[in-house]
Amino acid sequence: MTQQSYRLGDHGPAVAQIRDHLALLGLLTSEPAERTSNQWDASFDPTVEAAVRAFQQQRGLIADGVVGPSTWRRLDGARWSLGDRVLRYGTRHMQHGDDVAALQNRLHDLGFDPGRIDGIFGPDTERGLKELQRNLGIPADGLCGPVTFRSFDRLARTVVGGEPHRIREAERLHRRGPGLAGKVIVIDPGHGGPDRGVCANDLSEAAVVADLASRIEGRLGAVGVTAFLTRGTNQETPTASETERATFANEVDADLVISLHTDGHDSPHAQGVATFYYGSSSEASTRSVIGEAFADLVQREIVARTDLLDGHTDAKTWDILQRTQMPTVRIDVGYLTHQGDAARLADPALRDTIAGAVLVALQQLYQPTTDLRPNVVRLPSPVS
Repeated sequence: MTQQSYRLGDHGPAVAQIRDHLALLGLLTSEPAERTSNQWDASFDPTVEAAVRAFQQQRGLIADGVVGPSTWRRLDGARWSLGDRVLRYGTRHMQHGDDVAALQNRLHDLGFDPGRIDGIFGPDTERGLKELQRNLGIPADGLCGPVTFRSFDRLARTVVGGEPHRIREAERLHRRGPGLAGKVIVIDPGHGGPDRGVCANDLSEAAVVADLASRIEGRLGAVGVTAFLTRGTNQETPTASETERATFANEVDADLVISLHTDGHDSPHAQGVATFYYGSSSEASTRSVIGEAFADLVQREIVARTDLLDGHTDAKTWDILQRTQMPTVRIDVGYLTHQGDAARLADPALRDTIAGAVLVALQQLYQPTTDLRPNVVRLPSPVS
């Protein structure tokens, strides 16, 4: 399938594939009998749109009913169960799917570390699988095939007392040491160049987040953090794809990624700040415990220091969150389509306050006493 997007009203073989995948997942039950005889007649009708929205909601994607590249990858990966195919690490094309996530979960449960449970067969998953194979006395080739599948049936879970992926992620944070000095943080200002992002009320998303990224970078440098930007703070600098930006963060071995955006909506009443971390509301095992903790801290600090409406935190599986090997948080600092939010974001003092809030949240995250099971207490509104 190409990078094209498919939506209500489209027809053709690609739509037939979409319908097949949705039917396989039990999200589309009424398939016309004549569809298989002529795939060019396959229609992206309202039932397909509703099924796509349901799938996107389940998988932590934007539920817009459009099958773009990201939704297609999730649909394609959802058709695989562990044992359906041989799994291996490929440097040019990494396998992805529900079967990979199931393998990662099994490795975690058996006491082997495959890295984040993200459904992507990367080098960490290969290392964890090879270590398992060595312990089983089978060829440590990093291939998850019939021999390894049979071995799974003879093994019992060895890690008990909590969710092992959360324990390991918290331990990685501990190993990096307390405090911010010496940490590597990637700041990801969204959009840039010809892609201006949301544009409304005489502001563009690319310009707002470029300025905010510069302010955060300055504060981080002052406390000994090495900060990398995924694009220059000049708003005219084009931005790479989310996959390329995630690869950059992985290559510099960042401790944390902060992705900056504004929001927009057809309704002029939509407003507020929201933060997002990697995870799915339907699958607790995929959640990033550090990402969730930092998202809560950032949200609390921004809401406490500004009059932006609290849009809360949420788990999502967007590419920038999924493909980074370290905790990543996306901050949507307001709606440019809301006159009040736009007026606030146009004020350099407000952007400076948000940058300060991000720094405070980072300092709290890296304190030795940080509670990784966040229980955010909302500050009371000032009494007038």
